[in-house]
Amino acid sequence: MAGPRLATLALAVLLAAAVAAPPAAVRAAMSCSTVYNTLMPCLPYVQMGGAMPPQPCCGGIRSLLAQANNTPDRRTICGCLKNVANGASGGPYVTRAAALPSKCGVSLPYKISTDVNCNTIN
Repeated sequence: MAGPRLATLALAVLLAAAVAAPPAAVRAAMSCSTVYNTLMPCLPYVQMGGAMPPQPCCGGIRSLLAQANNTPDRRTICGCLKNVANGASGGPYVTRAAALPSKCGVSLPYKISTDVNCNTIN
């Protein structure tokens, strides 16, 4: 008699755990490390300029925009870019970085700038 009850209890516990567990496809929140690594191909363009940024740079921008499907991720990306702009050692770098989205044919919901208010991003 204890065998069927124990099996039923074990099944109930497994079902409860399956319902309570987060889905495996849930991804981690966006981080500045992810932003910086994704945009690393943009660094030569920001440092030296040129007619057009390299395709891996534009692909990285598109990838970040596709991943930023919620307000916290968009605000994180904005904050990371703002931190980089604040750490830049001069106007040409920030100007080139700010031009990246338009040069790559993408639209950011904010300007890459030292004075952007990332808390207003939705």
